Parts: sequence; C-alpha cells; structure tokens
Amino acid sequence: MPAKGKYFFNESDDCRISDPLYEKYRYTSQQHPLLLLLLFIAILFWTTLIIIFFVTAEAHSHLAFIIAVCAALAVFAVMYLLLCMESLFRRCLTWFGAMIWICFLTVGYVSLFEKGSDYQLWEQVPFFLFIIFTVYTMLPFGMRGAVIISVVSALSHIIVLSTVVSVTSQENKESFLFQLLANAVIFLCGNFMGAFHKRQMQVASWDLYRYTLKCIQVRMKLKIEKRQQENLLLSILPAHISMEMKLAIIERLKETNDNRQMHDNNFHSLYVKRHQNVSILYADIVGFTRLASDCSPKELVVMLNELFGKFDQIAKENECMRIKILGDCYYCVSGLPVSLPVHARNCVKMGLDMCEAIKQVREATGVDINMRVGIHSGNVLCGVIGLRKWQYDVWSHDVSLANRMESAGVPGRVHITEATLNHLGKAYEVEEGNGHLRDPYLESMNIKTYLVVDPRSKQCLSNSHLPKTRVNDGLKMRASVRMTRYLESWGAARPFAHLSHRDSVSSDCSSSQGRWRKHLSHRLHFILRNSSQKGRMEEDIYDEMMSTIEGLSSTTPWCGKSDDFCGLSLIFAEPGLEKEYRNIPILKLKSYFACASFVFLCIFVIQMFIMPKTAKLGISFGVVAVIIVLVLFVCFAEKCLKCCSDQWPLLRHLCAVSEKVETMPLLRLPLAVVTIAALLIIAIFNLTTERNKPANFTGSNDLGATTYNFENTTHSCAEETYYAYCCILGFIACSVFLQMSFELKVLLLSIAVTVYLIIFNTLQHKDNYGNSTRFFIKEPRIMTNLYLVLFYITLVLLAKQIDYYCRLDCLWKNKFKKEHEQFETMENVNRLLLENVLPAHVAAYFIGEKRNEDWYHQSYDCVCVMFASVPDFKVFYTECDVNKEGLECLRLLNEIIADFDELLLKPKFSGVEKIKTIGSTYMAAAGLSVTPGQENNQDRERQNAHIGIMVEYGIALMSKLDGINRHSFNNFRLRVGINHGPVIAGVIGARKPQYDIWGNTVNVASRMESTGELGKIQFV
Repeated sequence: MPAKGKYFFNESDDCRISDPLYEKYRYTSQQHPLLLLLLFIAILFWTTLIIIFFVTAEAHSHLAFIIAVCAALAVFAVMYLLLCMESLFRRCLTWFGAMIWICFLTVGYVSLFEKGSDYQLWEQVPFFLFIIFTVYTMLPFGMRGAVIISVVSALSHIIVLSTVVSVTSQENKESFLFQLLANAVIFLCGNFMGAFHKRQMQVASWDLYRYTLKCIQVRMKLKIEKRQQENLLLSILPAHISMEMKLAIIERLKETNDNRQMHDNNFHSLYVKRHQNVSILYADIVGFTRLASDCSPKELVVMLNELFGKFDQIAKENECMRIKILGDCYYCVSGLPVSLPVHARNCVKMGLDMCEAIKQVREATGVDINMRVGIHSGNVLCGVIGLRKWQYDVWSHDVSLANRMESAGVPGRVHITEATLNHLGKAYEVEEGNGHLRDPYLESMNIKTYLVVDPRSKQCLSNSHLPKTRVNDGLKMRASVRMTRYLESWGAARPFAHLSHRDSVSSDCSSSQGRWRKHLSHRLHFILRNSSQKGRMEEDIYDEMMSTIEGLSSTTPWCGKSDDFCGLSLIFAEPGLEKEYRNIPILKLKSYFACASFVFLCIFVIQMFIMPKTAKLGISFGVVAVIIVLVLFVCFAEKCLKCCSDQWPLLRHLCAVSEKVETMPLLRLPLAVVTIAALLIIAIFNLTTERNKPANFTGSNDLGATTYNFENTTHSCAEETYYAYCCILGFIACSVFLQMSFELKVLLLSIAVTVYLIIFNTLQHKDNYGNSTRFFIKEPRIMTNLYLVLFYITLVLLAKQIDYYCRLDCLWKNKFKKEHEQFETMENVNRLLLENVLPAHVAAYFIGEKRNEDWYHQSYDCVCVMFASVPDFKVFYTECDVNKEGLECLRLLNEIIADFDELLLKPKFSGVEKIKTIGSTYMAAAGLSVTPGQENNQDRERQNAHIGIMVEYGIALMSKLDGINRHSFNNFRLRVGINHGPVIAGVIGARKPQYDIWGNTVNVASRMESTGELGKIQFV
C-alpha cells in the first residue's frame, strides 16, 4: 500500500513522479487499462494469424511459427486474466511489460526467419514499428526505458535483417542502402511520435492527478468549512432556527452576486416562534460591579468567561438553554426547543447549583459576591430579530415577570412565582418570598412569590479541602486577582475553541485541555493540536484519494457505467459541460502540427529513397509542402512575426488569428482536417498515379534521378509495401492530435483505411513469386491488409482511451471549479456569521491560519457608547389572538431594528459597531476599531470625532423611526443616551461566544438613556 505522504502542494511544486500515491493513480487510470487494451489487441491479432495460418498453410511445414504464436497467445491470455482479476500485480507491471515485449520480438523474428531463403529488407517493418509505438504508448515503462527498448528493437531489425539480406541476396547495393535508410526513417518517425505521445500523456496524467488531488483537498476543506459553519451557527443560534437563517444568508450572497436584486417582500424575514410551557431563569451576580471596577481587562474577561462557562456547564447538565448575557446578568430557558414536562424543576435545580457555585467562590476567595435568581413559568416568543449581531432572545410578559423576580429576589436564594411552584409539585420545599414588598410591579399585579429551600443547606458540609489559612494568605492580594486565580482552576473552554477542532481531534483535545493547561504552555498546545489536525487532514485526503482511485478502476470508457457520461459514447450527461469540453483550449495544439510536419518530412524522404523520382512525385509533395508550411505559418505567426506586427497591419491580424488557433474550435478543426487529410492523401497518391504504367517503368530520366536496377516485379512489390508503410505513418500522424475530437479522428481514419484497403487489393500487377506457394506471413498483400487493420484498430482504441482521459480531466476541473466556488461561498458565509457575532477586527483574531488561541480583551481610552430605546413599545406590545399572541408586535420591532442595522451599511457610519439589543433597546459604540496603542498619537479633535458620528447616527435612527411611524400609523419616539470614556471590550462564553463592552462609561450611557426625554439625545 502506498505510504500516506503529504498531499499539500502549490502551483510551483515540481512533478513528484515518484510519489507512491501518484504511481497507484497512474497505474489505475492509465497503465492498467492500456495494458489490458494492448493484450486484447495482441490476442485478437494472434488469433487472426492462427486462423489465416490454418486456412492457407500446412501446419507441419511451419511448426516454429505456430508454436511461437500459440505460446505468445497463451501467455497473453493468462496475463490478461490475471490483470482483470487481480490488481495487486502493479508491482510486477514492469516485468509484465518486458515479457510482452519479448513475446512480440520473438514472434517478429520467428516470422522473419520462417522457412525460405528469400529475405527482403521491407519484411516485418510495420510489425516492429507496432512494437516501437506500443512500447511508448501502451506498455508500462518510463521514458528512459521506453527509449532504450524501442531503439534496441529498431536497431535489432536493421542490423539483423541487413546482415541476413546482404549474405543471402544479390540485390543492388544502392537499392539495398536506400531501403535500409527508409527503414531507419520509419523507425525514427515511430520513435519520435511515440516519445511525443508518451510525454504528452505523462504531463496530462500528472495534471489530472494534481487537479484530482486539489479537488479532493477543496472537498475536504469544504467539509471542514461546513462543520465550522454549523458549529459557528449553533454557537449563536439553536439548531431549530439556525438552518433557516443559514439558507437566508446564502440567498443574500447570491443576490449580492446578482447585482443586489431586491426582495419583492416589503418586510424583512422574521425568525421568531412561539413556545408554551417553559420556565425562564434570570440570575444576577450581586457585588460584581464593584469587583469589576478593580479588574484589569484580562482579569475581567477571564473572570466572566470562567463564571459563565461554569453556568453554561450547569445549564447543560440541567437541560436549560442559555439565552443571553447582559453584563453580569445571565438568563436561560428550560423547555426549548423541545417541550419538557420537568422544565420548572430544571430551572430551580440550575438556580440552586448557580448559588452553590458562587458560594464556593466566596468561601474560597473571601470576595463578597452572591447570586440572586428569579424564575417564572409561562409562554415565550423566541428567535432572532434584526440583520446584524444576531443574538437568540426571548420576549413575552412572562419573560418580563421573570426579570422582575430576579430584581426582587434575595441574594443566595432562588425566587419563584406561584406558576413555577405549581409545576414543581412537591419536588422542593419553599417558604414565603414576599417579593411584593421589594417590587411595586409584583404588588400591583398581585404576584405571589416563594423562596426555594436548598436541600444542601440542611447538611453540614465539610470544607477541609479549603483551609482558612489559604484564604487569609490570599487576602493580601487584590480581590480580582484572587477571583481570577481561583476561577482559572475551573478550566472553562475558550471562545471559538470548537471551531478549529475536527472529529476525534475535537473530542480528544477538549477533554484533555484542562490537564494540558496544567503541564504545557498554551503555545505548545497550539503547535501539537495544529500538527495533529494537519496529519488528520492528510489522512482524510489520502483516504478520499484511494476511494477516487478505486472509482477510476471501476469506471472505464468500455463499461459505460457512469453518472457523468452517457454510455460508450462518453458524452457528458450535462449538456453545458459537453459544450465546454468541445470549446476547451488545446494548449499543445501547435506541437501537434509540428509533429505532423515531421511525419510529412519522413514520408517524403521514404518515397524519395524508394519510389521513381517522377515529376508528379515532386509536384504532389510540393503542393502538400506548401499546405503544411501555410498551416505552420498560421500556427506560429504569433511567435515569428511578433516584432514586425506593429509596423504591418496585415501581420497584426495574422498574429491575432495565430493566437486564437488553440482556443477557437472553428479555426483549429479545419486546420487539423486539412493537415491530416493532406498526409493521408500524399502517402498513397503517387501509387494511384503509377498503377497503370508498365512494370518496367522507372522514370529514370525524369528530373535526372538515379535509376534503381530492381527486377521489375521486385521493384513493384517494394514500392507497394513502402506505400503501405507511409499510410501507417499517416495513421500515426492522425493519432498525435491527442486532444482533438475523437469522432473526427475516427472518421478520418475510417475513410483512409477503407480507401487504402480498396487500393491495395485492386492493384493489377504480378507477384514477384508468381504462383509459387509462399508462406502467408511473407505475402505483402495479406500482411499489408493485416497491418493496416491492426494499426487502425490500435489507434482507434487508443484514441478512445485518450478521449476518456481528456474528458476526465475536464470533468475534474469542472468539479474543482464548482467546489472551489462552494468553498468560497462557505468562507463568505462563515465570515458573515462571525462578523454577526463579533466586529470584523475581532473576528480576524479568531479565524484564519493565524488565529489566536488566547483570550480576547482590550481596553480603550475613549469610546462613545449609545443606548437608544423605544419605551412606547412596551405599551404597544400585547399578547392576544389578533396579533398572534404578540408575534405581529415583534414583527414591527424586527422592522425597526433591521432599519437601524441598515444604517450601519452607510460609509459615514462604518466606525459604529452594534453591540446588542435588549428588548426594544439598541446598543452601539464608536471608536472600537481604533488600534489600541495609537489613541495617544491622535490629537484630541480627531480622537473624539467618533462622538460626532455617534450623535449623527442617533439623529439618523430618529429619522428612520419617523419613517416607520408613517407607514405603520404609530407614534413611537426614540430616547437616546450617549456617553464617552474608557471601556473594556472582550469575548466571553465558549458554547455561545458573545462580544461585549464593560465599564462605568457603559453604565452612565445606560443611565443617560433611562433618564432622558423622548425624541431627544442626552449625553454628558
């Protein structure tokens, strides 16, 4: 099995042909099917020879030949079965290739030296040409091995046959030399065309492998992005509403790409649902404000994260869902999204556990803090409103009552309403709460309240593990330091820690994170985790690549079983992709024409060596040469005439046409057809013009050419065979147009082979051996027919396989393009999601390759904070059947908040950051995007410019609200409070990270709003 190597590389990486996975890929996609194809062709050819042998010859007279062919047939049949049944022979593939070559060579020489003393230099030339060409194109050798084997094959034929003919034949030395040179030219042409074919297929194979690997990499990244997206969305919203909003984000991205088409709907989407029979818990940390004023930014963020991380853990244990964190206030709901019959018990248990946790902190640190909890049971509307900074929230009169229960509660106790008590049954003991004495609203609504008795308060708890001496020693430190050090021992997860973990890595790292913190530095943890993630990523890519390779082995151009292709035609099932494939640029097209020109030159040299040098020969080749030169001039005009194109307009147009040869099918197809047709015609043209001449005509006086002194019959037979060889070279020239249309190549080859067979089988001349019985393997006409058909079948099947590779390459590139687009969409969705939780500069802290693992906290010297509320909305909000129990009221609030959010898209308000919404109150801040440390370098006027921007934003909010009033026939008025000064910003919460700001500046801004006047802005 290939080693699991590193499969991450850039465009600039070299071709690592030795990569074991690539070797397996190349074996599965190219070597294995091509080897099977060659074995199939060889078996068919050997079978044909055996049939002809038994029809035309006596078996006992040619035992060597029949034994050699039958042995080769048996060997090939066994190899074919082995390769079909078992793919583990990949390691022995080179030996298989060598065995096939030896079998071919053996049959070739046995056929060559079969009984008889008549040996001709033109014998078995096409068979050895077939060996040379297939060594390059079908046998599993590297380029160096293929060159060595092909050169050995060619030289062995030339040396052996020339030696034998020179000894046994009395042929003219000049004609002997010319035939020998013609054979050398044929083999040279076969070597060059085979090497070109092999090099192009190697490059194509590597490119296809790289694209396949890239496609799989993107697919893996896409899966990770999807998981991160789901985790991120679930860190903001519950699962039952997240998918709906995710689809909305993707739809918004599509609309943005489609020139920002507007919705037909006049209202913004509302993602709010009603739930009945739930319990709402509000909890506030008493004494935390005084403690926070003495904290550094990091201490405050760590303290809040550890406290609320602990509360999140308690909520999970008690089947409660945390809704939101408001400063040091924490509220959650039990019975969402799935209704729970024990929702009241869950909330009460959670409240008692929270009080116990704070009690432990107080006893361990000596800090005077406590927990005040209020609970009420009823109905809620839950969901998300607005367009930015989404936060899952709940609304209803019951929610407001639960908030009142907390503010009217007693520190260290759980304060519940009678509705909650009714759901509790007798699960807990209670005592009178007297909430009406501490809150006028409860008194006016005649709400009876109770305090839950904690069962643990009756037990005598042992505190031996927390000795008093430790507390006394700790009292020498600041209270915030004592709190921070104690809370860090809880080991709460950090914000967005889950986004960078995957599968088992996530569970392993998260479960051991607390232990690692005690023993290793955070940096070491980061390095180890990243290395394990990269290793896991490589394993995933390896496994996916192996699956793809197995899929390639089961999908071939001959089975017709594929979702992407239509049957044996290999036409893409998707019409658009088929059109794209037909119009795809062919970057190596010009080299195809260069190869065709080389083949033309070889045909010309062969015919000049062998054929009578007549005027027609010179004229015909001259016409074709002009055509070939013109085609080459069109192809390479861009490179040849680039320096002169500026001076001559005609040359500039020609260069423009030359540039389009590779990209325009309507230009390259006619050029290819003309070139291939010219070669196929010139290969046989002069034979058809000479067929009616006397046998003794040599044309020796034409053009002053040298006369060959062949016997007439021998000369005619040699001409016929070499014309056939030129036709085969024409076939090969057609095959080097690798990426050209398969149908076009088949059409040209089919027409050519049909015409050639008709011509060679209707020639009216005598065999040089008269009617003597001659072994069919040495009969030129029979073998010409066989070799023409052999090369035709081989090249057609090879073209089919190449067409499959090209289509596979196009398919993977298309998939890569689509998946890359999906990957970019996922990245944009993730970015929008994260920026809907955090400001952009804070989001960059947690995402990307350089994500930070530390707490995010920052202090600012001057930030402008604004609270804007719609007090009249509380009066407007009612719950009745007409407004769907308050849902339509929230729809209006959603429109108000969404319009406020849209103002932030204006460039002049780009520095304003929405923090959150609290009921009908909108909180925003300006100055948070200033890089900390540069504030002191700014002059005071520039430093406070964001205060003016915030005032403008407040005025714009009032204007927006007036517009909503006109359309909704309401009379809402905005009350705005603004303050500026130092604040602390940070991200808290691991399960549901939340960006927030704290400080006296925030408290004063809130007071400015609550004590302000409607329709006015109050600021210090």
